[in-house]
Amino acid sequence: MGSVGDCFDNAMIESFWSRMQVELLDRKRWSTRIELASAIFEYLEIFHNRQRRHSALSMLTPLEFEARHQPTTAA
Repeated sequence: MGSVGDCFDNAMIESFWSRMQVELLDRKRWSTRIELASAIFEYLEIFHNRQRRHSALSMLTPLEFEARHQPTTAA
């Protein structure tokens, strides 16, 4: 544990959690756990997975990346 690139390296998930904290959790005070759970679900399913630009995808959204890299079918 502690060497670069081993299976116990948490850099990716730590980066994700810090980004979610900045973009979602630190912006509002949540009154109930259900409200918070709904906001986290919406953040993940709507924003992060569909709309957020990812540096690993050349700053495209996942939907834009998939649209550009779909094989064209000849009819």
